[in-house]
Amino acid sequence: MITCIMMAQSPDHLRYHAYILRLWQERPATSDQSSVWRFSLEDTRTRQRRGFADLDKMLAFLQTQVCESTNQRISD
Repeated sequence: MITCIMMAQSPDHLRYHAYILRLWQERPATSDQSSVWRFSLEDTRTRQRRGFADLDKMLAFLQTQVCESTNQRISD
C-alpha cells in the first residue's frame, strides 16, 4: 500500500489525468475454472494503454499517479 502526503501547492502545480477505463470478463478455458476480470486504462492525451491483470494492480497504478502529483510518497 502506498500512502501519499499532500503538500499545499499553488493551482499551477496541480496535474490533470484522464483515462478511458475498459474492463471485461475473460471466460475460463475449462468449466472447473472461474472467470477473471481484466482492466485497461488508456491515457487520453498520449493514447498509451496499460493493461492490468486485476483490480488491485490497476488501483495501485492510479494511486502512484496521484502520489507523483504530490511529489512525495511513503510506502507502508
